[in-house]
Amino acid sequence: MQLVLLSGGSGKRLWPLSNNARSKQFLPLLEREDSTNPDDIMESMVQRIVRQAREAQINSDITFATNVSQKDIITNQLGEDVDVVTEPERRGTFPAIALATSYLKLQKGCPDDEIVVVMPCDPYTENGYFAAVSRMEECVSRNVADLILMGVTPTYPSAKYGYIVPEQNTAPDAIYNKVARYVEKPTAEQAEQLILQHAMWSGGVFAFRLGYMMQIVSRYVPTDDFDYIRNHYADFPHISFDYEVAEKAQSAAVVPYGGPWKDLGTWNTLTDELHRPVIGNVVMGAHCENTHIINELQQAIYADGLKDIVVAASPDGIIVCQKRYTEDIKKAVDHLTPRPMYEERRWGTYRVLDDTKYADGHHSLTKTITLNPGKNISYQIHHHRSEVWTFVEGEGIFVLDGKQQHVKAGDTVIIPIEHYHAIKALTKLTFIEVQSGNPLIEEDIERFPYEW
Repeated sequence: MQLVLLSGGSGKRLWPLSNNARSKQFLPLLEREDSTNPDDIMESMVQRIVRQAREAQINSDITFATNVSQKDIITNQLGEDVDVVTEPERRGTFPAIALATSYLKLQKGCPDDEIVVVMPCDPYTENGYFAAVSRMEECVSRNVADLILMGVTPTYPSAKYGYIVPEQNTAPDAIYNKVARYVEKPTAEQAEQLILQHAMWSGGVFAFRLGYMMQIVSRYVPTDDFDYIRNHYADFPHISFDYEVAEKAQSAAVVPYGGPWKDLGTWNTLTDELHRPVIGNVVMGAHCENTHIINELQQAIYADGLKDIVVAASPDGIIVCQKRYTEDIKKAVDHLTPRPMYEERRWGTYRVLDDTKYADGHHSLTKTITLNPGKNISYQIHHHRSEVWTFVEGEGIFVLDGKQQHVKAGDTVIIPIEHYHAIKALTKLTFIEVQSGNPLIEEDIERFPYEW
C-alpha cells in the first residue's frame, strides 16, 4: 500500500507561530504521552500522524504532496525516508493528488493494482482512525467499490465538510456501506436534513487502486512522462478532489469512523489539546483562567489576571487576544509580517535577529543559522550582497571559491559579493550571518554542484 499525505496551508490562522513556510502542522506543540526523554517530548502534528500510522502497523511507503516552501521542513522533521512531491503552484487537492499518484506510477513504478490511501497530514485523532484506514485498504483489496471514503460521525450540522449519504438498505454497524451520493459543503440547513438520512462527514481520506486515479489523470494530461505532467500542472482544474472525483464517483463505499477527530487549525481548537498552559520562557501568575501562553523568544513573558486569552510570541510577532476573536487574525496577517522570520530547512533552522534599512539605502540582515550534524548548505553565489559569518558553536568545513578550511566556534569568515561558498557541519554548527547589500532577498542565490 502507498500512503499519500496532503500537506498545505498558508500559515495564517496560527500566526505568529505559523507562516507560509511553517504551517500549523509543523508546530512542535503537542506533548507525547509515551516519551520519557525530555528532549523528545514535544512533536508537531505531522510528526504525530506519521508516528501513529507506523505504530498502527500501516506498513506502507509514505509520500507527501505539498508545495515547494514546505519540502525542507518535511525532510527536517521526518528524515529522508519519506518521499516528497512538490506542486509547481497551489491548485487544490485534486491536482495535488493527481500529481502524487502520477509520481507513484511513473517515477516509483508502482503497478495499476497498487492500493493508494490519501489522507490529510494533520488530523488530531486516535488509534481507531488508523483501524478505519486499514478497513479501507481491505475494502479496496476486495474490490468493494472503485473509491472508498472515510465517514466521520457528525456532531453538528456543519457547512465546512462534505457529506457522505449511505444507501438505505445497508446495516448501520456494517464494516462499510455503499454510497448513495456525496454532497460537498452543503448549507447548515441542508446538513441538518442530510444527518437525518444518516449522512457522515467526509474525513478527507480516500482509498483506490492506482489505475483508477491514473485513468482520471489521463483525461487532462495524457502522457507517461512524469516531468511532462508536472510541467503541465496548470492543465488540471483548480478544484478539490471531493468535487472532481468523490461527487462524480459511480462506484463508492464508505467506512465509518466514530472516534475523536479534530482539525487543530485555530487557536481555540489547538489550545483545547495543549496539556500545559505555558510553553517556553513564561511565568504565569496565580490569577489566570483558561489562558495559554507560548513563547519562542529568549525574552521572558510574565502574565497574570488574564482570562480566556491566547498569548503567542515568535520572531514573526506577538499576538495577545481573547480566544473567541482569534480567528480574525487570518484577515490581518498579510499586513503584519513581510517575510518569515524563522524557518526550518532540510539542513537545520534559521532565525532573523535584525532587519534594518538605513536612510542612505543600505540594508543589513542578521540571522542565527544552525546546521544539523552532517548537513550542508549548497555551494552558492550571491549577486547583491556580501556576508560575514561568525561561528559560535560546533565545527565544520567552510568552502570559499573551491578552497576548504576547518572552522570552529570563535572563527569569522568574510564572503564578498559574487564569490562561491558553502558550509558543512561536522557537529551541530551555529553561526551568526550578517548580510549587507540591496536588495536582501532569499531569491538572491544561484546554486552549483559541489562534491564534499
